[in-house]
Amino acid sequence: DKYVNIKTFFFSYKSFLFRVWCSPTRCLDFSVRRTSSQTGKDAEGAPPGNLRCRPPPVSPHTHFLSLSLSLSGSSVPAESHIFLVERKAKMVKICCIGAGYVGGPTMAVIALKCPSIEVVVVDISATRIAAWNSDQLPIYEPGLEDVVKQCRGRNLFFSTDVEKHVCEADIIFVSVNTPTKTRGLGAGKAADLTYWESAARMIANVSKSDKIVVEKSTVPVKTAEAIEKILTHNSKGISYQILSNPEFLAEGTAIQDLFNPDRVLIGGRETPEGRKAVQALKEVYANWVPEDRIITTNLWSAELSKLAANAILAQRISSVNAISALCEATGANVSEVAYAVGKDSRIGPKFLNASVGFGGSCFQKDILNLVYICECNGLPEVATYWKQVIKINDYQKSRFVNRVVSSMFNTVAGKKIAVLGFAFKKDTGDTRETAAIDVCKGLLGDKAKISIYDPQVSADQIRRDLAMNKFDWDHPIHLQPTSPTAVKEVTVTWDAYEATKGAHGVCILTEWDEFKRLDYAKIYESMQKPAFIFDGRNVVDPEKLREIGFIVYSIGKPLDPWLKDMPAVA
Repeated sequence: DKYVNIKTFFFSYKSFLFRVWCSPTRCLDFSVRRTSSQTGKDAEGAPPGNLRCRPPPVSPHTHFLSLSLSLSGSSVPAESHIFLVERKAKMVKICCIGAGYVGGPTMAVIALKCPSIEVVVVDISATRIAAWNSDQLPIYEPGLEDVVKQCRGRNLFFSTDVEKHVCEADIIFVSVNTPTKTRGLGAGKAADLTYWESAARMIANVSKSDKIVVEKSTVPVKTAEAIEKILTHNSKGISYQILSNPEFLAEGTAIQDLFNPDRVLIGGRETPEGRKAVQALKEVYANWVPEDRIITTNLWSAELSKLAANAILAQRISSVNAISALCEATGANVSEVAYAVGKDSRIGPKFLNASVGFGGSCFQKDILNLVYICECNGLPEVATYWKQVIKINDYQKSRFVNRVVSSMFNTVAGKKIAVLGFAFKKDTGDTRETAAIDVCKGLLGDKAKISIYDPQVSADQIRRDLAMNKFDWDHPIHLQPTSPTAVKEVTVTWDAYEATKGAHGVCILTEWDEFKRLDYAKIYESMQKPAFIFDGRNVVDPEKLREIGFIVYSIGKPLDPWLKDMPAVA
């Protein structure tokens, strides 16, 4: 309820204009004219002498301003006048470089929640931009399509004209690939910042006004400092403020995570200009995020927080997966153990589901990056600690493959194995670092014939993933193999029953809900006998399947009698 006095910059007999500065980057221009509430005609008398603006309590930068006007020199009572306010706003423009899993959904939600802001997502891939402008979006995420349809063409746009929109933008989000280096210094661990550096040089080359540049990609600590140097040495008198605003989205729930985030983290320089830039970005999120959830830090804390968060989440998964191996050896049930452990309020139940291993674009890459940073800073013991999280994850995938092979008379050569699920988790079509890739390659290495079904992953993507070298997935699509090498032993179907028909075994590698509802009696009848199910996500009831006739292996569960005498390692 704090009033802010606003001075007019244009004054006439029956109307006047005034300007409200709402943030360092945004102003609103208003025209106000007096009318009579009785006749609707312009009222006589002097124009308002004083005007005060009171921002609503929810958001201090919203367009809806309550006005308190006092008349001077008018013989007509103030209450018989209506003051009509016409907004003439200077719209802030946001440009996001990169139309991928982070840039697309994040910008769509900002556009939805901030109708006064123009949001443009740019990418050099014409195919990807065309998909964003079509009815078939390039990524699958529950709720994303509805958000895009509400905003696209209104204040949300997708374009390949990168330089034009970067030049016009006030705030630039950079959400480009940061793959793990495959050669040179830090190969296999360090982040490759080639695309980030290229984006920074392009921004410096085309900019004609001051910019706020926001790191949205996951980057190593001190990346902002490097980008700042590139922009500063090519500034041509233009001021750049670098902010770190890491994303904490979980694929499959990304839209809900954006609507109702646990926190929004903004890191910036601790200078007057840096604090103004932080405030400008904070005001964008304040359109829908409560202020107590918007955390501001210095640049380095924000950059490291993202790596640390992913490392700790992955650590929990590797911890429960390590326990799952012990459960199988002792006859304990990992689900019961995880439930008991998760009831401890200090631990909690999340990320304690044993599985064939974690995947996704961030966990492994961020931990490897963290390992490299630790090594570069003379912390080998810390680096070794985090390496073990990756090592356990690789062990879990290898252990699963060995269990499949050893259970089926120590060979799967020439046998059909159905793979249900290829995405790294349910409710997404993302296959980056999915455990299914390593499992399939392990089975193919033993000359199995694989039939794959996933409701959201295309056959071309599956074949591309199985043909690619490690870390190639994190390069832009136009730099990936355009004609994936055909893997003769792999077929892709669009029906779970077709995939399992005539199979010797079934591997469940993604926890899609539909796999819980399949008619497993029908599947059993169509399979070779003995029929095996290897549940890498613990989505089915092993006892019910055993009643049908299946030999069942579930991660971390008491072993089927058939498996007890089989070696755990082939």
